[in-house]
Amino acid sequence: MTSDFNTHRFCVAPMLDWTDRHERYFLRLLSRHARLYTEMVTTGALLHGDVQRHLAFDSAEHPVALQLGGSNPEELARCAMLGAEAGYDEINLNVGCPSDRVQSGRFGACLMDDPHLVAECVQSMKRTVNIPVTVKCRTGINTLDSDAFLENFIGRVRDAGCDVLIIHARIAILEGLSPRENREVPPLNYPRVYRMKQHFPELPIVINGGIRTLEQAQEMLSEVNGVMVGREAYHNPWLLSEVDARLYGERRNVDSRMDALREFLPYVQRELDAGTSLQHMTRHILGIFHAVPGGKAFRRHLSENAWRRNAGLSVLEDAMGKVTEYAWSDAEEDCSE
Repeated sequence: MTSDFNTHRFCVAPMLDWTDRHERYFLRLLSRHARLYTEMVTTGALLHGDVQRHLAFDSAEHPVALQLGGSNPEELARCAMLGAEAGYDEINLNVGCPSDRVQSGRFGACLMDDPHLVAECVQSMKRTVNIPVTVKCRTGINTLDSDAFLENFIGRVRDAGCDVLIIHARIAILEGLSPRENREVPPLNYPRVYRMKQHFPELPIVINGGIRTLEQAQEMLSEVNGVMVGREAYHNPWLLSEVDARLYGERRNVDSRMDALREFLPYVQRELDAGTSLQHMTRHILGIFHAVPGGKAFRRHLSENAWRRNAGLSVLEDAMGKVTEYAWSDAEEDCSE
């Protein structure tokens, strides 16, 4: 399957404990086109755990991709099939996470030193599902830090049928740095990613790492096929409100932060009725009033009250009432604050 070069023009990165189904639903209210990713789900969790809980998502989230963590080709194929049957639009293989826990399971960034195995994993999933199979990796690991190493890795996964390659533009240092440090300490190497796109023009390549504004994203799109934003999209979700207009040439999906929250309220009530705690949803929206008068009062009210046992929709509505009128009509505001 050959991927359309525009399908991944703007993506929100898979982030453990952050990009759960509640976060993804809220982000979809801000952008129709941003491609969303689940948290990484391990093959063991799917094959031996609660499949419904791990794969549940709302149909409003499309396009949405399932990110898998694993290194056994047969197990990955079985999990890819589960994801396809659940309705996901893409299966993504994690070959970039540097955490010790992931390394002990022999998946994540440590797999980059075994491109043959990664290729087998991609081939196995490609034979099983009819949706795109993609890979998210680093520019290298440990001392394997060269264009030649990355070219060899990419060539293997491309030949295996990888539809889109997402590259976090840092190497992963698997000993001596924590996962957090691996997101900040190794220097970003955007030029290497650009060179890989030049070397593999037929392969859609998405760049990830350190992207904070849409101006930056637009510049990068002259070099690669797509950008993937991580922490900035979580801490300042209003960034997504300009994605459709500025990167896809279409109208905005929502005119103000307050409008986005109003559209979120029915979802929150449905989830409350189903037994979901308010805090599980509101923890993802604390940044919606980033740099807006009243934003601190909004965050404080939710932080102090959403965790309470019987917290209901009124807690969120009261928090919204603490924000000034500025947030009720900000359609012309620069989203890159």
